[in-house]
Amino acid sequence: MINILGRFLLYFKFQVKIIVEFIYIAPGMKFFVVIRLALLLLLFLNPFKAFLSNAEIPEQGRGRISGRVYDSDTNEGLPFVNLIIEGTMTGSTTDLDGIFLFTGVEPGFVRLRVSAVGYETVISREFMVSSTRTANIDIGLKAVSVELEAVEVSVSQFERRDESPVSLRRLGIKEIEKSPGGNRDISRVIQGLPGVASTPAFRNDVIVRGGGPSENSFFLDGVEIPNINHFATQGASGGPVGIINTDFIREVEMYSGAFPASRGNALSSVFEIRQINGNTEKTNFQATLGASDLAITADGPLGENTTYMISARRSYLQFLFDVIGLPFLPTYNGFQLKTNTRISDNSTLSIIGIGAIDQFDLNLNANETPEQRFILEYLPVNEQWNYALGAVYRRFRPRGTETLVLSRNMMRNTAYKYPGNIESLPRILDYESDEIENKFRYERFLPLGNYRITIGGGGEFARYRNLTFQQVFINNNIESINYNTDLDLFKWSFFSQISRSLLNDNLTLSFGLRSDANNYSSSMSSLLDQLSPRLSASYRLRSNLFLNFNTGRYYQLPAYTTLGFRDNNGNLVNRLNNLSYIMSDHIVAGIELLPDEGSKLSVEGFYKLYGNYPFSVRDSVALGSLSADFGVVGAEEVISTGKGRAYGMELFYRNLDVLNWNMILSYTYVRSEFMNAMSEYVPSTWDNRHILNVTGLRGLPNNWEIGFKWRFSGGAPYTPYDLERSSRVDAWDVQGMCYIDYSRFNSERVPSFHQLDIRVDKQFFLERFSLMLYLDVQNVYNFEAEQRPNLVRNESLPPFTDEDGIKRYHLDELRNSFGNILPSIGIIFIL
Repeated sequence: MINILGRFLLYFKFQVKIIVEFIYIAPGMKFFVVIRLALLLLLFLNPFKAFLSNAEIPEQGRGRISGRVYDSDTNEGLPFVNLIIEGTMTGSTTDLDGIFLFTGVEPGFVRLRVSAVGYETVISREFMVSSTRTANIDIGLKAVSVELEAVEVSVSQFERRDESPVSLRRLGIKEIEKSPGGNRDISRVIQGLPGVASTPAFRNDVIVRGGGPSENSFFLDGVEIPNINHFATQGASGGPVGIINTDFIREVEMYSGAFPASRGNALSSVFEIRQINGNTEKTNFQATLGASDLAITADGPLGENTTYMISARRSYLQFLFDVIGLPFLPTYNGFQLKTNTRISDNSTLSIIGIGAIDQFDLNLNANETPEQRFILEYLPVNEQWNYALGAVYRRFRPRGTETLVLSRNMMRNTAYKYPGNIESLPRILDYESDEIENKFRYERFLPLGNYRITIGGGGEFARYRNLTFQQVFINNNIESINYNTDLDLFKWSFFSQISRSLLNDNLTLSFGLRSDANNYSSSMSSLLDQLSPRLSASYRLRSNLFLNFNTGRYYQLPAYTTLGFRDNNGNLVNRLNNLSYIMSDHIVAGIELLPDEGSKLSVEGFYKLYGNYPFSVRDSVALGSLSADFGVVGAEEVISTGKGRAYGMELFYRNLDVLNWNMILSYTYVRSEFMNAMSEYVPSTWDNRHILNVTGLRGLPNNWEIGFKWRFSGGAPYTPYDLERSSRVDAWDVQGMCYIDYSRFNSERVPSFHQLDIRVDKQFFLERFSLMLYLDVQNVYNFEAEQRPNLVRNESLPPFTDEDGIKRYHLDELRNSFGNILPSIGIIFIL
């Protein structure tokens, strides 16, 4: 084994050198792009045969699957349940406690078909079987109602939810692991889901059905986490790289509408990210070298009833960025933890932890080109750290379950800037803030006859601290924003949901009610002011054809940066302006067809109406229509008068076997608009109009896999620059860049963006270890996406004085585009 690893490390060292050189010289060499890509593929594929043929590799090992089948309402183990590995004749049966075991299983991704008398037949989620560890999976079955026993029901791999018959999408672990262009980054992979816009820039903004990146909520095994990205935009959800380690993920669910009543504080989407448990038999180790970081993961038993998973990640982007001459050097570190304890036959306790330390330096030596100098002039040094820690206690009662979640999360964000990056001068920006939340949530699920009821509530104590000094150019003068905030908030909520099937289970209805309040101001303190009803309906036209509908009203608290903003006199100006919760009304209707077990076709129309959106007093635009950049969003005076709308349609087709390809096709037409100060609808920054994603994955003999993803996004609107203001020396010097002309807000539009990504995987399942390799190539045909051009100072010409005596810079337009071929190699070693 040491011989194998030594050979591979030497090979990989050579590959990294090739890739760095490839990235560096690709621009301007389009004629040779195809040739270079072919050579890179050969470099990746050809050495393995020789390298492994000399390494005395044993025969492929076999895997094991163990688990438990239980009643999803009572948690009682179900005996004599039949299980079959999909696509094979290999089967097993549960014992008296619901336990089952498969041995001698061929490694790879598999599903289980599970059937029992009196219960619905299900096909499990996809999971990985390897030769080095036992795959553990627990499967809950739902009892068949008396009315349904006489009805023919199609078995499908696409689970349906009573409370969310529309706008619910799932990603399994294979789609996450193997997603072309995703590089095992869940924040990037979800951009391929229906209704989610993708951007050509190096950001993971989650933009769902025309809503902004601040309108989403994320839950990790039921624990709410404030963001999922490193170097997160405070007040939104975007960032360049995801925090969550893919090694932990079991599946991801995205609700783009029809949110369950137990999930609040979201306007556009709710993400449920579920994790696997650690191995129950032995300790395992996994090392992953990805496109931008190195990760180490360990999992195994901690005693008889407890398992654990723990991981640490560190990036090496700063070294690559330094080699290719980028003017900024980011370094991120990530940590993740999960333990699961079986306290008794009817209760479990999980501990969930996740955190990040993000560091940042300016590369002042990278100042040879106008692009480099432009970035160095305006970009502040921005550093962050954050964590979330939670405990989830779940108890199964004779009727239903109860869940208690306790959690704490904190984020510290700092930024500073020296004029000209000269540290002997006074700072023009000095910013530090903390966001701290301590939460609890109680949920009780209760099946009563044909009714399924969920009730619960929650409370939260939050603290927001902010120290801000910033020089700004306002009203033709340089002014200083200088304030200190220490804000405490108490929040409370309640929720309930009741679902029932009627007409021989052909009609399913679900009604939910939620309300949130807090002590920030009188406009937010009454639960009656934030009542959030929602209604879902699904009618079975045929055994595999459904007509679905949902409508609801949802509320979200404005960002802490907005709640805690003060003027220089220390006043919480937005509290004085009677800031209130943001509101969004949804209407979604659609039709869903399940042609067979492995395919799904759905068409949905949606309409979202926004109210009470924070409206910028300074810029006269709703914050929901602004783009989210790195740094801070919402730290300004606003009033709750913003209105907007997003509407369109969504087509989704999924087929697990189209000529041996696992295919996903989604198309979304979306319009996103907000009212300006003259009550006219203007496009928001998220008004892409057309979003198309096509993804294909295919397994090949000898554990090879290939995949592709092609995506298209209509051109996004942008706002031209204010040339008169930007050219002023005093205005430019305090910001280091040009100013936007909000009187022409989003009056221009960049060209459409499209990109093809491909991926090749090879897996070696050996008796003592597993080795997985992949080559991921983004933007294969080297498409260059044009963005809003930048304005830069002409350094060869001195400032001049205009006829009004105002000193000005000469400004030049600098092309701004993204689009180089980006190849990367990943290595996953499992012991």
